[in-house]
Amino acid sequence: MSKKKVLFLCTGNSCRSQMAEGFIKHDLSKKWKAYSAGTEPSGYVHPLAIEAMAELGIDISKGKSKSVEQYKKKKFDLVVTVCDKAAENCPAWLGKGHVEHIEFPDPAEAEGSHEEKMQVFRTVRDDIRRRVIYYLANGRVLVPSYSESRVDIK
Repeated sequence: MSKKKVLFLCTGNSCRSQMAEGFIKHDLSKKWKAYSAGTEPSGYVHPLAIEAMAELGIDISKGKSKSVEQYKKKKFDLVVTVCDKAAENCPAWLGKGHVEHIEFPDPAEAEGSHEEKMQVFRTVRDDIRRRVIYYLANGRVLVPSYSESRVDIK
């Protein structure tokens, strides 16, 4: 049985899509081949995303922020947009395959101390794992596990 291919699409490809790719490579690599990209790549993987994933034993430190342009000709079974400004920053995928939008707040916008920022990254990280894994296993989108008041990014 060949693996299905999933692309996680975001704006900067520095946090949410990188974490989602990392989870699939770690948790579902027998069934899925994961990729991530951005519509406006930041050029780096956010250090706090790397730190948050490392807390779970998942290393995304060798990840690269990539442009969606490099995947325009690749065929995906599924494209998941993960940015909450989808209409502006993550335009509809023009390739083949099913597109699903599962939005998450951008942890890179968190303000405060290192620990306060890390708490936002952890909350988003854990919700990415819960909701993306559930979707790939069941084909249904779960609602966020947090309220807007609990994920205070500004």
